[in-house]
Amino acid sequence: MTRSVGLAIAGEPGLTRYIREAAGRDALGHAVILSGQGALEEAARFLAAAMECTGADRPCGVCGPCEKVLRGVHPDVITVADPDHKNISVEVLRRVAADAYILPNEGRRKVYIFPDCGLLDPKAQNVLLKVLEEGPPQAAFLFCAASSALLLPTIRSRAVHWRLLGQAGEQGTRGGERLCGLLCGGSAAELTAFCAELENSKITREELRGLLSEARDRLADALAACYTGAGDALARELAGALGRRRLSAAADVLDGFIRQCGYNVGVGHLTGALAAALIV
Repeated sequence: MTRSVGLAIAGEPGLTRYIREAAGRDALGHAVILSGQGALEEAARFLAAAMECTGADRPCGVCGPCEKVLRGVHPDVITVADPDHKNISVEVLRRVAADAYILPNEGRRKVYIFPDCGLLDPKAQNVLLKVLEEGPPQAAFLFCAASSALLLPTIRSRAVHWRLLGQAGEQGTRGGERLCGLLCGGSAAELTAFCAELENSKITREELRGLLSEARDRLADALAACYTGAGDALARELAGALGRRRLSAAADVLDGFIRQCGYNVGVGHLTGALAAALIV
């Protein structure tokens, strides 16, 4: 049997380990959202290789299917794109949904990678709902999104959600969850102090963007919990404390600041405005 040669998702040892463990149990699922600031498409290819791998310690990186997936030439691993349109059209997604019912050419599964869910508008996403809910077991859908909120709640509720830490690292994850905790029950003074702490810590724009994206994803999970009743403890706490209207409003605020992090704007300006924008 073939063995792993050190194949991993760069900067994501925890997710690498989790995918290997799930692959060993044949528990990778049929729909996965990969969000955050890391190498999302790289992670999706690693996951696709784990789904197609015929070696040990999946993905082994050395078997024929793994090599084909990693080189982008496996016939059953399809990157969904629409070069003729700005966004991915409904027609392209209808072809994907129909193709999912055709048996794989040579692999274990047919895997569809969506490298940028920002190109999927809500109308187009609706085309995928039936195949996600009732589709054949041999089809898998991997959604790459800077924020899971780019996807409809009905899609998020049907998918496993894994976040990449990327450059934000553990600080971004802890900070994002802490910010959500303050939104649940913190005072205006505590929110202000938190934002001042971020500025004093010399956080970079990229780190701030990762932190805000993590918080935005947590709010998206809470919005989904409002509709489904599912979710982890923080999602349920946020849903109960804020409700749909305030969750949506806070998510919109964070979206605006995430976009600003992509511009040449001083971090002090961003953190100084953040608390005031979130205090409602």
